[in-house]
Amino acid sequence: MTAATHSTLFPRVPDSADAVLEGLDPEQRAVATALHGPVCVLAGAGTGKTRAITHRIAYGVRAGILQPSSVLAVTFTNRAAGEMRGRLRQLGAVGVQARTFHSAALRQLQYFWPKAVGGSLPRLVDRKIQLVADAAAACRIRLDRGELRDVTAEIEWSKVTQTVPADYTAAAAKSGREAPRDPAEIAQLYAAYEDLKRERSVIDFEDVLLLTVAVLQDRHDIAEQVRAQYQHFVVDEYQDVSPLQQRLLELWLGDRENLCVVGDASQTIYSFTGATPDHLLDFRVRHPGATVVKLVRDYRSTPQVVRLANGLLAQAKGRAADHRLELVSQRPAGPEPVFTEYTDEPAEAEGAARRIRELIDAGVPASEIAVLFRTNSQSETYEQALADAGVPYQLRGAERFFDRPEVRNAINALRAAARFGGNDSLLDDAPDLPSQVRAVLSGKGWTPQPPAGSGAVRESWESLAALVHLAQDFAAARAGATLADLVVELDERAGAQHAPTVQGVTLASLHAAKGLEWDVVFLVGVAEGMMPITYAKTDEQIEEERRLLYVGVTRAREHLHLSWALSRSPGGRPNRRPSRFLTGLRPGSQAGAGRAGAADAGGVERGSWTAATAVPEQAPRRRQRTPARCRVCGRTLTDGGEMKLMRCEDCPSDMDEGLYERLRDWRGEQARRSGQPAFCVFTDKTLIAIAETVPDDEHELARIPGVGMRKLRRYGSDVLALCAGRDPADGQDQD
Repeated sequence: MTAATHSTLFPRVPDSADAVLEGLDPEQRAVATALHGPVCVLAGAGTGKTRAITHRIAYGVRAGILQPSSVLAVTFTNRAAGEMRGRLRQLGAVGVQARTFHSAALRQLQYFWPKAVGGSLPRLVDRKIQLVADAAAACRIRLDRGELRDVTAEIEWSKVTQTVPADYTAAAAKSGREAPRDPAEIAQLYAAYEDLKRERSVIDFEDVLLLTVAVLQDRHDIAEQVRAQYQHFVVDEYQDVSPLQQRLLELWLGDRENLCVVGDASQTIYSFTGATPDHLLDFRVRHPGATVVKLVRDYRSTPQVVRLANGLLAQAKGRAADHRLELVSQRPAGPEPVFTEYTDEPAEAEGAARRIRELIDAGVPASEIAVLFRTNSQSETYEQALADAGVPYQLRGAERFFDRPEVRNAINALRAAARFGGNDSLLDDAPDLPSQVRAVLSGKGWTPQPPAGSGAVRESWESLAALVHLAQDFAAARAGATLADLVVELDERAGAQHAPTVQGVTLASLHAAKGLEWDVVFLVGVAEGMMPITYAKTDEQIEEERRLLYVGVTRAREHLHLSWALSRSPGGRPNRRPSRFLTGLRPGSQAGAGRAGAADAGGVERGSWTAATAVPEQAPRRRQRTPARCRVCGRTLTDGGEMKLMRCEDCPSDMDEGLYERLRDWRGEQARRSGQPAFCVFTDKTLIAIAETVPDDEHELARIPGVGMRKLRRYGSDVLALCAGRDPADGQDQD
């Protein structure tokens, strides 16, 4: 085993219990060695909470204090549970159950249902929205798509707070919820929904917890059997526990106190689903003898990022704010956060894409960059801007890596090659593991260069490319590793849902970004109406929006960019304001001061700011934008795709089909020469816009969205030659 085995990807398993404790700071070590009685870990962002609790479990197992099969570690997402299983495997703690609440409950329910109820467990429905639609039809209530989602969310909230249909109206009023429809109607729909489930013999996601609670409450013999199995419990992200999950945890525990909880009240961002930090904040009330450990050493972010994060919470109010943790960065100094104001949202997206392109060109891996926004509807503008800049990206929240069909097929192909490799002609010219993997996956769609576009084909290629990169890392870490060894590693990772890194800039909502981190983070749309969101009215809702921004800030390790736009579309009224949460934290925004840069209509980029100078760096001034209007009917355009075409989608096209085909052929040749996807040269919509307008000179070509100065300098003469009917290679007229 070589020294490369000590890499973070494939670390060496500690050779003893004491070795598990090596590298932990004093507070983390206190967590790891507190193996008896109730333990509460208050862990700030980036302080190594997952490291602390996985080393706690591993130390207990390796020291012989905890039996692996008697430990149940629960968290809230499959990704987090998979990461925990992966870390425990690397620490030599095999056999520990690390699951989500729902996964653990479902296993118990499936096992005990025949004994408790009889027969087989009813079918679990994947998506309840169709059932809600059927319930609405039965009640003769018309719901559009948005209302269906909202009513479904209300039903989910009701169930996790253990509210029955008859009590919904009173419970919603007591909690201050703004119901999407008349509360009496929602109660009626909720009741009809439950009736339909009984008629069809199905259960939903929330029923898994409710029924498990019911079985454990009613059948003491079954409850004792579960308690005999699990002696020690660890709960991650405890601030996100709902009343129903807390009740299930109490039933698992019984009268014992072998419980360790980990959380941060300042990262409570899911109260709309029923989550509450009260269980975390009241832990010592319920367990007076609890050991409480506070983790405040931030190993993730630079002092500059941490200072901004602490500043956000310093202005917070409410109970969670009273228990906030003051982070202390353990990293060397880095750049100050950058605050940038743009004239409109397309300009903001273009600015972010331009900076990302520069970072990648400077050597920053695309996988270490993220663009985070408040709502998923903001994603499309950034997808287009990144595509125009030739930047690969991935959308967060997609199907789990090892569940993707192309990944399953690829692993099966690798397994077959490992079994019969000696008779496989594909491997004849593949002397080492990485080349063998490339040879096998080339038959499944992998190519040395990514395909053009950003759809399913590109996503499939990215998955296969991640396996190729993993094989390279695996071979570097384990000299002499074979294809069979890699298949074993992939199987173990699949069982733990420990996915490899997919290359590409991450686009994600702030909620989806929870628990993740990157070297560079762009927080976009940080304006009033979006952060806090318009419908956040109460003090509690406003404070949750502040915590959401705090979560976004603390995702950044080194570079942090915050931006906002003065208007939604080009030429719109510049009536937006930077988020109130940035007051006193961004340049020129002292409490009580007016909006910074209010008189500057040119989209000035306000760069790095230091407390010593309090003077923002000046960046190039953007040209003043005029409203984008359809060149056919004159309507103001707001959709990104329509602005690319400079016309409404429904308006007739006068495209020169011959020119369009010549442009496509030329683009393909440029992409082949440069070794990049075709869309990195120009997107299809930009080519359509060129073929429709047929520009005569650089000025007209530059006015087409998607043709920036960089592309104009690189491709302008070729495109204009094609538009003039000439061959760009020699300037001669084409036949």
